[in-house]
Amino acid sequence: MQTPPPPTPRTEPTDADVEAFKQQLGRPPRGLRAIAHRCPCGEPDVVETAPRLPDGTPFPTLYYLTCPKANSAIGTLEANGVMKEMTERLATDPELAAAYRAAHEDYIRRRDEIEELTGFPSAGGMPDRVKCLHVLVAHSLAAGPGVNPLGDEALEMLPEWWRKGTCVTRLQETSTEPAQHAQSVQEDAK
Repeated sequence: MQTPPPPTPRTEPTDADVEAFKQQLGRPPRGLRAIAHRCPCGEPDVVETAPRLPDGTPFPTLYYLTCPKANSAIGTLEANGVMKEMTERLATDPELAAAYRAAHEDYIRRRDEIEELTGFPSAGGMPDRVKCLHVLVAHSLAAGPGVNPLGDEALEMLPEWWRKGTCVTRLQETSTEPAQHAQSVQEDAK
């Protein structure tokens, strides 16, 4: 990707965001705390989840990638062996390993600020291996560039998944939705 999506401010989810999530994943959100990043199309693509689901079950994945177009593109990277190659590099590149460990610590710190999950790892295989590029990309999008080196690398490998339009169909605009987003959705529909 020539230009990764820029960081976006963390926002409270609107009713329209919850509807978008339902369309993206085919189910209602569980433990949804915030929209951690928005796709350039304006829809949520990363949500922040609570460290524990409403039933008390620990859910260590703080940042969850919801956009099916981004998920599909990342799945292609995983199928092409990118995770294995990244894990091998961690074993031979001390600077990369240190930066990845710092990403792990950042992830844990952010999660623990909400609720501490004692004894639970971060996510995506951090800090020693790459187990899930979806989690690493979600962390990079939510935290911004320079925090998760392997998430940043994976982002650079992805096509611009939003270029062909949004992954959801807005049923109705709500008054809680920012006016700028509503205008952007209308312009994209033309």
